Amino acid sequence: MERIIYRTEKRIGYLTLNRPDKYNAVDEQMVIELSEFWRERRYDDSVSVIVLDGGKAKGFCAGLDMKTFGPEIFNMDAVDAYNAQVKMSRVMLDMRRAPQPIICCVNGAAAGIGFSLAMASDVRILAEDARFSAAYINIGVGGADMASSYFLPRLIGSGRANEFLLTGNWMDADQAMNLGFASRLVSKDRLLETAREIAETMVEKNPLGLRMTKEAININIDAGGLEACLQMEDRNQIMLILAKKKG
Repeated sequence: MERIIYRTEKRIGYLTLNRPDKYNAVDEQMVIELSEFWRERRYDDSVSVIVLDGGKAKGFCAGLDMKTFGPEIFNMDAVDAYNAQVKMSRVMLDMRRAPQPIICCVNGAAAGIGFSLAMASDVRILAEDARFSAAYINIGVGGADMASSYFLPRLIGSGRANEFLLTGNWMDADQAMNLGFASRLVSKDRLLETAREIAETMVEKNPLGLRMTKEAININIDAGGLEACLQMEDRNQIMLILAKKKG
């Protein structure tokens, strides 16, 4: 892997975006590596939590690389452009399917697909200089892209989400906290430390319990009503009780 770095420590996986000289802008190779990484985690029981960060870059992720990959997509024929779009967008689905809770550390800008990577995570920790933009609409395409129209209204409500998606305006760290987009606001030098503390608390729990909690949260976001939510929770709890008895 060239575009991402991965290491593990005490059942915690640390994934770092690794194009610091390009502000972690996403090119085709990064899409391939992220897709493979998240698919491999689906059946990986060696780690219980993943911490995602932007490494040494000045910001978390500037979005699509508009000097290389972006122009390539715009010059493709319809079928190839659609395939490229699908490959990128399915990274968000792969993150949701990964059984491990994902803690995302954001400093500086998270724009476009970088914004979506943060939204597809389960917990967001922000540095004081963090800021977000659904920049898709600013480059001449629709503002609903890379799962932004799914995640953002569910995270902050449709009223404010609609504004950000339709304008491409920036949401700063204070706004993000006030809107409930993130759970922690810390100094930049405490991002990974804070993520590690949260991850260490998580890994003390039943690994299957963590997995099924993430699964229930994600499914119940779209549940048709209270009864469906309760059925999911009841199923999970009974399975965990039986698993504990057998253990």
